[in-house]
Amino acid sequence: MTYCLPREFPRMTDIHAHTHTDTHTHPHRLSHPGQAASQTSSSYSLSDLENGNLEKGNLGMAALQSPAPRMKAKAKFLRKDGRAKADKHRSASTSRLRTICTSFRYLYNLTPEQVSNYLASYVIYSLDWADEGQMIQALGPDYVEKVGSCLRSYYGVLNHLCALGNVEKMYIPPLIDIHVSVLDNQLLYEESVARDINLKPGDKALDIGCGRGRVAAHMATFSGAKLTGVNIDPNQIAQARTYNEERRLENTFVEADFNNLPLPFADDTFDACYEIQALSLCKDLPALFSELHRVLKPGAKFSILDWVSLPDYDPTNPHHEELMRRVKPLIGAVGTPTPETLATALMEVGFAVRKSDNASVGGLQAPLIAKEDGYFRTARALIKGLVGVKVLPAHLRTLMDRLCLDGEAFVEMDTQRLVSTSYRIIAEKKGQ
Repeated sequence: MTYCLPREFPRMTDIHAHTHTDTHTHPHRLSHPGQAASQTSSSYSLSDLENGNLEKGNLGMAALQSPAPRMKAKAKFLRKDGRAKADKHRSASTSRLRTICTSFRYLYNLTPEQVSNYLASYVIYSLDWADEGQMIQALGPDYVEKVGSCLRSYYGVLNHLCALGNVEKMYIPPLIDIHVSVLDNQLLYEESVARDINLKPGDKALDIGCGRGRVAAHMATFSGAKLTGVNIDPNQIAQARTYNEERRLENTFVEADFNNLPLPFADDTFDACYEIQALSLCKDLPALFSELHRVLKPGAKFSILDWVSLPDYDPTNPHHEELMRRVKPLIGAVGTPTPETLATALMEVGFAVRKSDNASVGGLQAPLIAKEDGYFRTARALIKGLVGVKVLPAHLRTLMDRLCLDGEAFVEMDTQRLVSTSYRIIAEKKGQ
């Protein structure tokens, strides 16, 4: 699928785009994409994925099945090769043109101080929670609070930059089906999460690092559950609430910092919990997991999808170290956990780990990373041209230059299996 910007940006004073407001749960459920992914050998190459040389079904969506026997998948959701088609009715979804225009207007009107704070916030991604001495030297003894301030400045701008493309939810999803878009791979992954944590109508679920509330909206429309989202950035919380109200959903959103515990919830409140690529921002994983264990009901499941370094990454290898230095700012990672450190921290506070694997087919996200990187490079070229003829303000070129740095390094680390942002863990609070 080819991505491109609209041929013309509408005037920022004349935006009246149509909004799609399908807020009903779609009755059909796609089969769990992780079933195929978990059975696929990680030895497959990137060319195998791109050229379709895997066995039929190993690209994740060979068949449809329903969680309820009476629900039967309709053939219209399958292509001739048996894989899943994109289904725009699976999720409440803002018109892409409206989203792009709203975020572009916000970025157009940024103040010099906002731009400066955003660029300065990248300092935290050259640091790591594991090296407290370095943190104190760079940020001072109150480094935890300084990181929080940087995160607000960073995400207050980044969420709008990402909304110019297909990563409004601010994450590259696991590769579930190479034949559909980044957005559809997000939807497919999120639906698999709803199944993994057994979301049912009326359940209360917690979304840690909820962003603009788009994942929560999809979870609610897909499962019938009621979501509570937590995020440190007031800008994103405000957008999530507006989005939620427009779609008449019953989700709620709370501004909170998971480096400043406890969480503002009573014991045994939630039936399930999930997070997507937020844990590298947490200084104390055991403390956060202990809090989540407290607020989850016995038997509740917790889904993690996150950034990890893998066994082939060698911190003493100069090239690996240079790649890591370039990639962490690109994906917004402070800490660098491993699958083992995540699993150990979960088990130490009483969770049982039910699944631990890479959610991407063949263990690679590179095709999706490269696709979105190419889109944003095209957007950057367009914006730079418009800045050059003084149609757009210069700070937009600065923002796009920063955003587009080092996509190739991310692809290289992924294809060499040095890191991944699609590592999945499903944990369960043991019943009492």
